[in-house]
Formats: sequence, C-alpha cells, structure tokens
Amino acid sequence: MTAFDFSPSRASFRRFFLASLTGFVALVTLCTWSDTAAADFRLCNNTSSRVGIALGYKDNEGWVTEGWWNVSSHSCETLLRGTLVARYYYIYAIDYDRGGEWSGQAFMCSRDKEFTIKGTDDCLARGFDRTGYFEVDTGEQRAWTVQLTETGEQNPRQTPGLPGLPNAPGNTQPGPNLPTGVAPGSKQ
Repeated sequence: MTAFDFSPSRASFRRFFLASLTGFVALVTLCTWSDTAAADFRLCNNTSSRVGIALGYKDNEGWVTEGWWNVSSHSCETLLRGTLVARYYYIYAIDYDRGGEWSGQAFMCSRDKEFTIKGTDDCLARGFDRTGYFEVDTGEQRAWTVQLTETGEQNPRQTPGLPGLPNAPGNTQPGPNLPTGVAPGSKQ
C-alpha cells in the first residue's frame, strides 16, 4: 500500500471527517450569531429620513443618558449590547431630514453633541438640555427592538408617527408615559 492509496475505507473516512467538520463549524457559527442577536437593545428606523437617537436607561450605578446614534433610513442599529438589565428604556429621536421628533414626558438630560450623562436631576443647572423621552416597556425581555415609523397623515415639519414596538404584537404606541415632571423609572 502506498501513501496515496485511497481505498474505499479511507475515502469514506475522509468524507465523514469533512462532513463532521463542516457541521461543527456551521453549529458554532449559528450559536455565536443567535447568541449575540438574542440579547441586545436595537432600534430600526423604518422612515424615509435619517434620524438621531438618544437613549436613557438605569444601570447598576443609576440613570444614564447617551447619544447620538445616527441611523440611516430603513436600517437598524444596536444601541446596547448584551442581555437587558432593566425593564424600562427611554428614547428621544430627531428627524434630521424633515424636522420633527419622537418624544415623551419622561424628562432626562441631553445635549447637542455626543454625550454620556450620569443622572437625570438638574439638567439645566448642570449645563445640559432637559429633554422629554418616550418610555419603552420591554416586559423584562432579554432583548428588544424598537421600530420608528412615520404616518402619511402628518405634515413633514410636525412630529413623525409614533414608534411601534414589534415585540408587543398589535401595539403601535409607546408604553404609558410618566406624568409631566416625574423622574423616569418610578415604575419598578
């Protein structure tokens, strides 16, 4: 027998080995892809405009607001990676192309330039803007995607349509807003 002898038993073993290796690589790829996709907070911009996104949430150290994510028309962006640690998240969005905003009654800090701000108290006194964010109730899910949508019934210079929440089938309105002036997260 020579080194290049491919008897039926060697050829069968080679096919089995290659098929097993291919299956293992596919399994690892699928597990890695589904694991990261299954535990993020994402926003999809289903409008015809570019939008700017600011996000508020409570982490282990307290309230944080962050911005700006620039999301192109008909695209999605991951705002937070990993398993969600809170039930309620807060979003403020600006329509860059047509004007208008998606906002709510949960007042938190923001500013015009890129920011990460700790705390929600005394925004103006600390040199920040006081901005109304809308509430997203994730129902304590591990992952969530918010869909920003527009309606054809509104003037383009007015506020675009309300965001839909696909993880709550049939719900095209944001969760209940906090009363004016109440700090976010009073619902626990």
